[in-house]
Amino acid sequence: MIVLNMSQTELTPQLRQKLLLAQESEVTEHYIYKRLAKTTKKKHNKDILNKIAEDELGHYNIWKHLTKEEVKPRKKTITYYYWMSRIFGITFGLRLMEKGESNAQVSYEEIAKHIPQAKKVIEDEHKHEQELIDMLNEEKLDYAGSIVLGLNDALVELTGTLAGLTFALQNSRLIALAGLITGIAASFSMAASEYLSQRADENNHKALNSALYTGSAYIITVVLLILPYFLAKNHFTSLAITLLIALTIIATFNFYISVAKNYNFKKRFLEMALISMGVAAFSFGIGYVVRLLFGIDV
Repeated sequence: MIVLNMSQTELTPQLRQKLLLAQESEVTEHYIYKRLAKTTKKKHNKDILNKIAEDELGHYNIWKHLTKEEVKPRKKTITYYYWMSRIFGITFGLRLMEKGESNAQVSYEEIAKHIPQAKKVIEDEHKHEQELIDMLNEEKLDYAGSIVLGLNDALVELTGTLAGLTFALQNSRLIALAGLITGIAASFSMAASEYLSQRADENNHKALNSALYTGSAYIITVVLLILPYFLAKNHFTSLAITLLIALTIIATFNFYISVAKNYNFKKRFLEMALISMGVAAFSFGIGYVVRLLFGIDV
């Protein structure tokens, strides 16, 4: 264990409080990693989680050497991040925890000002922990590309289709049925295309899984986007709600990916949102032109 040289008398009340918060943070994360390791089936991931857990305990002991106090973990925090990791994936849960830690009360920079030796310990900890998390192997992230394909295509195609049909037909039930038929057919088409695309690589044995992720993402998005047309009587109200749902889906998914893969949330969200809304606006215009040219009156 690394020992930081500092006499007990040099600890001010403020610095002691910061060290105790650091201890609490480290021991809490130790138990989170240990608990996740016990429930993880993959040996590779289990070994990595146990390794990080031991590192966290080591860091706890470093601060304990200075404070000479035992600190209990935060049980509610352990439960929260444990279940976030179980539901949304270990990588997402752990990265979310790391982001939360960076905004927490524990000020490692402040500690380093008073204990210069601590700076290297803190930097090494953060770097090593990120490297280990990057090594985790999760199916949810392996198929992120397939999910993006299904989501993106459904959002772009269906928001455009529904916008066009809204002005052309102006009947919520007809719009919903036409959109549903189009969406289901398109979801099978996308799944089949993804399967054939993945099968083109003879060494890829996950083509079927990729197709399932793509098709599932597509059909779930279709259902969510069409639902307002079954519930609201006014077709323009339905369209407004649908566009709001589309933006919510884009924001939610991009938040997940930005956390799990350390991507830029704002850039990816704006890109997907502008494309989807742009296509919807263009299709709405097409619907208006078609209605005028063909004199459709439903």
